[in-house]
Amino acid sequence: MVDVLDHLGIQCEDMDAASAFYDRALAPLGGTRIVDFEVAIGYGGPDGKPDFWISTLEEGTTNRPTHHCFAAADRASVRAFFDAAVAAGAEVLHEPRVWPEYHPNYYGAFVRDPDGNNVEAACHLPE
Repeated sequence: MVDVLDHLGIQCEDMDAASAFYDRALAPLGGTRIVDFEVAIGYGGPDGKPDFWISTLEEGTTNRPTHHCFAAADRASVRAFFDAAVAAGAEVLHEPRVWPEYHPNYYGAFVRDPDGNNVEAACHLPE
């Protein structure tokens, strides 16, 4: 299957808070800063492609919350993402668990980032 998304970007009111959060929360999933411009930071994995971007808020007066989900290789990575995000100050929305209403092996955790976005990590494999 062809990837549907090439990259995703969100705007942040406080880049320092957002980058500190995503630096910590994405590390357990293999995500690191790939590109760091003055007004935008691109995160990606081992392939070196920045596919998730945060940038300074330039349109409107406040962010409209989004939901974005990051792929996790296994359930331990989902739990590590959750622990790192909470340690970075994220609000807990849903602790890691199986979500059978999505499918029998859907394992995910949800937190709120510094800009109020619903951020998830999910694994689609059994334990």
